[in-house]
Amino acid sequence: MPADMNDYFKKRKPSNEPPKEGNKRGGGGFEPPFNPQNFGGKGFSALIIIAAVAIGLFLLKPFTIINSGEVGIKVTTGKFTDKPLEPGLHFYIPIFEKIIPVNVRVRMITYSNDQKNAISNGNMRYEGGLLKNPAIRVMDSRGLDVDIDLAVQYHLRSESAPVTIATWGTAWEDKIINTKVREIVRDVIGRYTAETLPQKRQEIAKEVKEQLLKRVSAVPNKP
Repeated sequence: MPADMNDYFKKRKPSNEPPKEGNKRGGGGFEPPFNPQNFGGKGFSALIIIAAVAIGLFLLKPFTIINSGEVGIKVTTGKFTDKPLEPGLHFYIPIFEKIIPVNVRVRMITYSNDQKNAISNGNMRYEGGLLKNPAIRVMDSRGLDVDIDLAVQYHLRSESAPVTIATWGTAWEDKIINTKVREIVRDVIGRYTAETLPQKRQEIAKEVKEQLLKRVSAVPNKP
């Protein structure tokens, strides 16, 4: 029994070791993974820099999405690249670069005085893929005024889009398609009298189409 009593008192004897720092606060020696006292200096500065960069990227938006039926044209310090960008996500450097989405879908330009299509100020307007104009007023072979209703389908060739936009701007349709359609209609209708136009409708439409293809193809880089 004496041996057992000695063991008992040894176990009950208080330890002389100083308590750990965590025991003073009742934490059992546990230290949190994040200590605000240790956060500062270089770590805090790095976080500020990362946050500033993230905000800058969000505000500048250094990317754009080219949708199906479009091509992108990258402009670097004012210079247009020759190769169009395919549909998808594309990045660029703000201030120094920009990307212009260009529609290459089939579009239609109409000329009509119908109330749904007529435009009071005589300017073109877009509605989806439709470009609306008033009817084309020309003179027949006798010098009489005639209003011509017409519809033309066209699209911009993807491979020539960068050069076309660089040369003619985003208003290339007005400068190329609209201008040449009016010239051709004036030349063709000028050979007929107003009375014969209804009977010659198919013949006139075919000639206008052929002349338009010929003249547009003659434009440099064939838009």
